[in-house]
Amino acid sequence: MAHFSDLDNSKGKDYCIFFNSQWARLPQDLNKAARLQIHDLTASVLCSASDVPDGGFPNRIPMVMRGNCTFYEKVRLAQTNGARGLLIVSKDRLTPPAGNKTQYEEIDIPVALLSYSDMLDISKTFGDDREVAMYAPKEPVLDYNMVIIFIMAVGTVAMGGYLAGSRDTKKRYMKHKRDDSSEKQDEETVDVTPIMTSVFVVMCCTMLLLLYYFYDYLAIWVIVIFCIASSVGLYSCLWPFVRRLPFCKCRVPENNLPYLHKRPQVRSLLLSAFCSGVSITWAVFRNEDQWAWVLQDALGIAFCLYMLKTIRLPTFKACTLLLVVLFVYDIFFVFITPFFTKSRESIMVEVAAGPSDSASHEKLPMVLKVPRLNSSPLALCDRPFSLLGFGDVLVPGLLVAYCHRFDILTQSSRIYFVACTIAYGIGLLVTFVALAVMKMGQPALLYLVPCTLLTSLAVALWRRELPQFWSGSGFVPAIALAPINCTQTAAPPTEEPTNQSEDTQETSPTTKKEEHKLDQN
Repeated sequence: MAHFSDLDNSKGKDYCIFFNSQWARLPQDLNKAARLQIHDLTASVLCSASDVPDGGFPNRIPMVMRGNCTFYEKVRLAQTNGARGLLIVSKDRLTPPAGNKTQYEEIDIPVALLSYSDMLDISKTFGDDREVAMYAPKEPVLDYNMVIIFIMAVGTVAMGGYLAGSRDTKKRYMKHKRDDSSEKQDEETVDVTPIMTSVFVVMCCTMLLLLYYFYDYLAIWVIVIFCIASSVGLYSCLWPFVRRLPFCKCRVPENNLPYLHKRPQVRSLLLSAFCSGVSITWAVFRNEDQWAWVLQDALGIAFCLYMLKTIRLPTFKACTLLLVVLFVYDIFFVFITPFFTKSRESIMVEVAAGPSDSASHEKLPMVLKVPRLNSSPLALCDRPFSLLGFGDVLVPGLLVAYCHRFDILTQSSRIYFVACTIAYGIGLLVTFVALAVMKMGQPALLYLVPCTLLTSLAVALWRRELPQFWSGSGFVPAIALAPINCTQTAAPPTEEPTNQSEDTQETSPTTKKEEHKLDQN
């Protein structure tokens, strides 16, 4: 940070600067920073001795324009002529001024970049007589936004697992009547197979590498896909509530238009328009850091809930395979890839946060993000966000959903579901602690996968249900309905007590014989 003030220190203001501590370190406290007078040399780039004014820069900080020569050449000229620091004004995106090891050892004054717009504001606010104190405030390691991310993540996993398990159980135990109306059509689920897991991981690796090398070309397409998928997810979450409303039940007139030829209800179309509008609003204002993150998180949670209801892991064996493979994937792209990249940054972190040299400056929306809530001068530079990827919610969430289905079908009082959800919360807390201790991006699955898998396994061993839990054999198989020959007439059903519902009536022996005859035909 650079704190500018007038000479009598009657007014002051902080501005964002980008500096490299390898040139020279800055104090963390403003009160310990030296207040030095600015020498405005923005008409020059300070690349040769002819750019140095008579008398040099004794106990001053020159402010020059960026370009025409390296940072090292500028700061060496400034240091040789008595400067106590150097501010370089840049019209381009601010990046920490870089050099090499030999240059760092030679220079002992701080050098920092200041944006051109801030330079104009400084000149307008303070005039020609101004002082500056450069300092680097310490950023708090933990922030209150971690609590919000924790609540969102654990809440999404718990809600998604609960809804997915309950929905799957109803499908197995309830006999639905055939109805083509949009109100009674259920969304199809997809059972994950080992082949699908392998293909999915290969696609993840390929997409991550493509984003790393072609980020500016692919980022906008990821944003478009997110808008479409999140609007579908939002519709899926809101439709159960909208369908209970007593109005707009009328259908569109008969027509031959795509999709509309099925004559959907008006309220369904209105909800579709609303969900699309929310996604489009986010897409238009996605760079508004003050509030756009709220829409992104809402859409992201809806997307995660939709995926947890749609994708189904049929056995604990499938859960283990998926989680272990993605566990290795996460560790490799966070901890191993820095050894292969030129910037020594992990590919996962670079893609999630956006490459520093990106021309588009786009950020991928496949994360839950919450801005830092602690007041800090660093918010002037860039509103820092804490991030949690969708994969860190979806992957353990699929295991939680499996645990809930197994709970209900084995009548185990949801002990698997509760234990796995608590384990997910503990794993997330461990992730936050590791983030604070190591002060670098963490692969959350490194902590979430062992916590959830081992907890589920321990509960199964304790209840002596590991074989059933591993193979999913506790689930009731779907009932196969025999075809009926329409050329014959079925015998009338026997009379049943009127207080029993149609779905709970038992078939009489006479009816069973008649149905047996029909099956033979």
